[in-house]
Amino acid sequence: MASLEPKLDAEGVNALMARAFPLAPKDGMPRVTEVQPGRVRMVTPYRDGLLRPGGVISGPTLMSLADSAAYALVLAHIGDQLMAVTSQLNMSFLRGAQPGDIHAEAELLRLGRRLAVCDVRIWTEGPDRLAAQANVTYAIP
Repeated sequence: MASLEPKLDAEGVNALMARAFPLAPKDGMPRVTEVQPGRVRMVTPYRDGLLRPGGVISGPTLMSLADSAAYALVLAHIGDQLMAVTSQLNMSFLRGAQPGDIHAEAELLRLGRRLAVCDVRIWTEGPDRLAAQANVTYAIP
């Protein structure tokens, strides 16, 4: 397995993602809050537009955060390679995500030359009450 020592810190990953998605609204973008070897944490600020009927955060919002967290994790460990792309995302919804900031922790399960496999856990109430879990694979150019 390749080294799990990050090449970028949280601010470096945030700057790289802002460059990759210049049209994304800055106030609603998920932000990396922590980078560690083989791991990142992100948060998406809560806003009313994230809710679905029933008063819980929508599935597409959670899937977007899972994909963003995996992308941030890969970028943190391989550096400025914006052409890394999602090749697989499998999502399990575990409970309704209550309104609030949405947190994600992504962990590298494998980092190879061509593929990165990530586990992403998502919550709003606390890391002991997961709302969703995803396995995400990124293809690396």
